[in-house]
Amino acid sequence: MGRSDKQCSVNVMLRGLELFAGLWLVAWPPFGGALPPSSLPARPADTGTTAAARPADNAPTSLLHESDEELARRVESDPSSLGSLSIGRPGGGKLFNGVALEPGPRWDIAPGADSWGTAETIEAIKTAIDIVYELFPETSPLSIGDISSHDGGRLHRHESHQAGRDADIGFYYKPGKGTWFTPGTAANMDLPRNWALVRALLVCTDVEVIFLDTRVQRLLYQYALSISEDKTWLDKVFQFSRGARTAIIQHLPNHRTHYHVRFYNPVAQELGRRAHPMLVEAGILEPPVFSVAHVVRPGQTLGQLAARYGTSVRAIMQANGLASTALRAGRAYRIPVKGTAPPAEPLVVPLRTLPEYTPATMSAVDWPTYESLYDPLWER
Repeated sequence: MGRSDKQCSVNVMLRGLELFAGLWLVAWPPFGGALPPSSLPARPADTGTTAAARPADNAPTSLLHESDEELARRVESDPSSLGSLSIGRPGGGKLFNGVALEPGPRWDIAPGADSWGTAETIEAIKTAIDIVYELFPETSPLSIGDISSHDGGRLHRHESHQAGRDADIGFYYKPGKGTWFTPGTAANMDLPRNWALVRALLVCTDVEVIFLDTRVQRLLYQYALSISEDKTWLDKVFQFSRGARTAIIQHLPNHRTHYHVRFYNPVAQELGRRAHPMLVEAGILEPPVFSVAHVVRPGQTLGQLAARYGTSVRAIMQANGLASTALRAGRAYRIPVKGTAPPAEPLVVPLRTLPEYTPATMSAVDWPTYESLYDPLWER
């Protein structure tokens, strides 16, 4: 699959994280030692059930098992040893120790794009693209747009992309039919390659959501049906088909030109949740900026809103793209507010929603199944 040692499995992302072990200065956790049954995810009753997924014992994630005291020691002595952290929410967060997605032979970075993310996000993007090349070796490079800025936080053009887990990924077009940010249509989209990319994201990475215009969703859905994909599975992952709120591929306006993919980061999110207060206390990070909605009442001014929320007039204007200080009564405005990351429970990553079978046209890849991904967890 491009990289000779890559397999389409739960270990793909974790194997990629090994590349960053030197940066993380993370020791491998000890082998063996079965966890108590209460720490294991509940086995799904069917392919639509989700439960908490736990990284394999042999994954380079030993910091997840370290005490708060050890994390605090690393914050004080060598913050880079924490690895890349995703802190807070996609629409109000930070990226710490970000990793750059550099241009490669299989992808290009769109002009002006900020391509910093967590190690897990960067590896997930590479994994999906490599699978397309396994199926279609003669493939033109794919354009990658914004992920996050070097340190995360507010990124121009976006309300999200703040914590290293969101990525704008372009379409594969037919030769000469489109470039970065060209609206996708039946006439210009290379549907076999686009479906291979989307299938790889769904099956081989931990995707939280893919925002995509319904018109493009329909093209992919119909193509997938034409090659005999599992219709029951497709109806679960495409929102437009059944309107399910739990669908991974959801409609969002202005997403007819690219995929907006948001990944789960089991390591970066959980370590970020735990280490963030320590980084703030040490003065290494400022509290992230969160946005709250405020509906303006008649007579209210920007100065009054700034005083109420402890921010500045300029910050409110920038957050809302205002050219003047005039406000419209009845309209909701985003108010940027500084504060510590909201308290959160430990991250729970749902089991992937996988198809029951693989069509012949996709069979060149060793796609994972529930048994290959999760059975070892229950067999311990």
